Amino acid sequence: MAGGTGREARRTSQRNAPRARRAARATAVAVGAALTLGLAACGSTNDTGASGASADGTGKVGVILPLLTSPFWQAYNDYVPKMATSEGVDALKTVNSNSDPAQQITDVNNELNQGVKGLVVAPLDSAAIEAGLDQAERKGVPVVAVDVAPDRGKVAMVVRADNVAYGEKACDYLGAHVGSGKVVQIMGDLASVNGRERSQAFRSCVKKKYPELTVLEIPAKWESDTAAAKLDTLLNANPDIKGIYMQAGGVYLAPTLQTLKSKKMLKKAGQSGHIVIVSNDGIPQEYDAIRAGQIDATVSQPADAYAKYGMYYIKAAMAGKTFEPGPTDHDSTIVKLAGGILEDQLPAPLVTKDNVDAPKLWGNTVQ
Repeated sequence: MAGGTGREARRTSQRNAPRARRAARATAVAVGAALTLGLAACGSTNDTGASGASADGTGKVGVILPLLTSPFWQAYNDYVPKMATSEGVDALKTVNSNSDPAQQITDVNNELNQGVKGLVVAPLDSAAIEAGLDQAERKGVPVVAVDVAPDRGKVAMVVRADNVAYGEKACDYLGAHVGSGKVVQIMGDLASVNGRERSQAFRSCVKKKYPELTVLEIPAKWESDTAAAKLDTLLNANPDIKGIYMQAGGVYLAPTLQTLKSKKMLKKAGQSGHIVIVSNDGIPQEYDAIRAGQIDATVSQPADAYAKYGMYYIKAAMAGKTFEPGPTDHDSTIVKLAGGILEDQLPAPLVTKDNVDAPKLWGNTVQ
């Protein structure tokens, strides 16, 4: 009986073995699926940046400025706390990198060490900022770039105006009001995508549309002293200059006007010998110069909107929200840059004597 019972048990076991194996496989599949779902959920959290920030978009935000010697950046700095409040962002006191790309990387690291959940950075150098962006990505902290797009590195959004259009608008204005002769472009830092795009756009536009103009160039690195010294030298050799394009009124306006004045070349618009001047920034000082007939036009770079949408996009990034290319609800267009980076290109209107008093221009609202 014992032997018979053992053989029966073996036969029963053999009959049940296939069912047991199928059950084991089903259990393994179920466990694997559960693990896969769990891992996918973790990956989703990292992809949206929620590992470094709260899912509801809350947490401290660091804001890093490139410099504070320009009225444009002073205005942006003043707008930051106001726009942070209006957008519901808990922004720390701004940090000034003082025109030093290496210091800016240190500033990024210092903010990360303070446990910020998001960063809004205005890069000084489009290539150098990659080191700071990589630090933030390793800690799962999203970054929004303002004014300057990085060449490489991960950002949730670039908040910027179309800098190619800046150069083209300046070109068209000088082409229409000068016609022929020598014009100067006082360029920004070519390590910045802004300086490169404005310079190349102006140069290409003149070559294509206004061949009677001759372009002379001053690389000035966003430095007022450099601009003044090189403009003085250039005017000594070329006293017949008819037009000037300043890529940043915040740093170039005062030294340019002073240099022209010292040479008795600063003539009001409408007077014989007037040098047609177009600028970029939209600061109150440029508007005053337009009203006085010292310069003729500027492109209003939206300091207020830079602050507002810098805060808007960092809050969205901390909440894991993403965006697609196309028109926005605030009169701008999101475009995809090289490397898949998204950029919200905000409006930047040309300002002349005809619209310089428009109350909607941010340069007419600052105190």
